[in-house]
Amino acid sequence: MALSKLDNLYRAVILDHSSNPRHAGELQTGCMVDLNNPTCGDVIRLTVELDGDKISNIAFSGHGCTISTASASMMTVAVLGKTKAQALELAKLFSAMVTGEEDERQEALGDAQFLAGVSKFPARVKCSTLAWNALKKALDEGYAENNLVHGQ
Repeated sequence: MALSKLDNLYRAVILDHSSNPRHAGELQTGCMVDLNNPTCGDVIRLTVELDGDKISNIAFSGHGCTISTASASMMTVAVLGKTKAQALELAKLFSAMVTGEEDERQEALGDAQFLAGVSKFPARVKCSTLAWNALKKALDEGYAENNLVHGQ
């Protein structure tokens, strides 16, 4: 596939996730984390529900740029059904990818691997990692601190 066609595919996938984000909304239960990117004003609220050690449900809300929204959507698809350890490994892999590190395991990120080009735009790295940082905070700290939202 010609490079320009590949670039167009990447753009189309990113625009699709931004325009039609998967798992957008809020959950009534689970661990809720709010994060923002003060550099550009992106804001995310991520809620993660666990069933044992597996992510059984996940949703995000807020507002952000195309990259931030697409990344959040891609992240929710990539980690749903994964164990905490698997999801944290994907978050680590994603962060390395968008800072320019190459790894043959990037395919495990699903559509999120299409954001590898963000590494060429350092100002956009924070946009792309916002949702993934919220996920890490929820899984690393949120459940440990009992930062749970209970249904009404």
